[in-house]
Amino acid sequence: MIHPGLIVSAELKFRQILEDFFISVYDEKSLPSHGISHHRRVWSFAKELLNLPCYSKSYTENLAGKLIIASYLHDIGMSVEKGMSHGKHSRHFSIEFLTGINLNPEDFEDVLDAIENHDRKNYLIQSTGNSLLTLLSLADDMDAFGFTGIYRYTEIYHAREIKPEFLGYRIQENAKVRFDNFETTLATCSEFVQKNKNRYKILNNFFTEYNRQAETYSFGGSNPNGYCGAIELLIQYINNQENIMEYSRLTEKCPNDHVISFFFKELISEISGSA
Repeated sequence: MIHPGLIVSAELKFRQILEDFFISVYDEKSLPSHGISHHRRVWSFAKELLNLPCYSKSYTENLAGKLIIASYLHDIGMSVEKGMSHGKHSRHFSIEFLTGINLNPEDFEDVLDAIENHDRKNYLIQSTGNSLLTLLSLADDMDAFGFTGIYRYTEIYHAREIKPEFLGYRIQENAKVRFDNFETTLATCSEFVQKNKNRYKILNNFFTEYNRQAETYSFGGSNPNGYCGAIELLIQYINNQENIMEYSRLTEKCPNDHVISFFFKELISEISGSA
């Protein structure tokens, strides 16, 4: 674990200017699931990892400062690219941020490398020994679980034009790779892994039921219901670029559907609690 004072110092030095820079660049309406709230949560998860006594690493004194930069800027490239190349764009914006506050990007090559490669979920590149990349990937993966993960996956995969009938399978495939790596990397932290495994199960179990219903479900119909209906309504709000915190109004269209009501209640509760 890292000395708490180093985290506090990193936040005092970088947090506000990072948020200001991110907000000046990123259009929240284009992909709100990957906006400033996502990056705040990733930094919060990163702090949890830094404070884990069971994950004992030899951290350098400037690690917290570098990690907060990576946490806040890793997905900023999605403002111009929603696909797998967004890391390269995030790297360019990060160089702009560093030069803008009179820091030499050459002194932050490990940060830039982590930002550019954080979304390579085969995790092979992590064998290079960049601890920043490992920590950033773990923190980012933690935000892919739970009800928040259902929302984030749905929005980005919908933006990548994955059809609803294939959505659940693609999400489960990607989430499993993420969690398997998470569990392996933090094998010495059983309680912490179990807590996040419960969040992973929320997502995985949801899409298991979604896939089962999707075999006979009529997408685009006038009667959204169940797991598929919840995702249909979620996509409807995404398309309309409406505020996630107002999703609860959608349940008025199907007040007797307990799956839809439960999903949106839990989603809003989870996001509100982590904002």
